Amino acid sequence: MTSISPSPNSPSSSASTNLTFRPIGPNDAAAILQIYQEGIDTGNATFTAQAPDWTGWDQGHLQSCRIAALLSGEIVGWAALSAYSSRDVYRGVAELSIYITSSAKGQHVGSQLMGRLVEASEQEGFWTLQAGIFTDNAASIRLHEKFGFRCVGVREKIAKMSNGPQKGCWRDVALYERRSSTIGQ
Repeated sequence: MTSISPSPNSPSSSASTNLTFRPIGPNDAAAILQIYQEGIDTGNATFTAQAPDWTGWDQGHLQSCRIAALLSGEIVGWAALSAYSSRDVYRGVAELSIYITSSAKGQHVGSQLMGRLVEASEQEGFWTLQAGIFTDNAASIRLHEKFGFRCVGVREKIAKMSNGPQKGCWRDVALYERRSSTIGQ
């Protein structure tokens, strides 16, 4: 497991001084899945309608680069990577997920978590990170762009929401990617 060290890209604030980070483990299942479901319920995070059980979540994410953000000892966010492909030529490409509980929004949790995820991914040899983001999720787009992600295209009306406030609506998804400046050059 990659060690998680302070990120030079993270802002500092009084809230962020109480923020700590550690690798995600099986004992974190309830908190991780609750935060994931909270994001799902907003209707602006994913097409997924229901968080999986822990086994499903665990199998869907790489063992490295799983980071929990804790505020005063409570998990308030998480970030993890999923394999882009099982083909060896894509071993350095991963899709990222980042979720922050609503009670921690506005406290720089996302920025600090993203900084650590980018750093950990490069330590693990990933040269490209990618994300699919609903085009109207301005906060997520800003966060990704802050860390060097760029929009490489938009998949228009790629799928219809099956849940949440936008149930039945077709959604556009912007494809964002970040190429490492140190890995795969």
